[in-house]
Amino acid sequence: MTSCTLNCDMENQVELEEKTRLINQVLELQHTLEDLSARVDAVKEENLKLKSENQVLGQYIENLMSASSVFQTTETKSKRK
Repeated sequence: MTSCTLNCDMENQVELEEKTRLINQVLELQHTLEDLSARVDAVKEENLKLKSENQVLGQYIENLMSASSVFQTTETKSKRK
């Protein structure tokens, strides 16, 4: 009976250590997921900001081109003559 008790205790100890290892691994993966999720949110926010800036720059360039005689179409130039 003593040998069964020792074996059972050893098995319980191994099982407990395995559960502890798995719990720690799950917690580490949860933290990694949280970090990745925060990074994705930051990248999405940066992407939206850059899209907005690109729209402003695109409009600015379009306005400059329309105001410049160099970029006027030949049809517009012929009407000036």
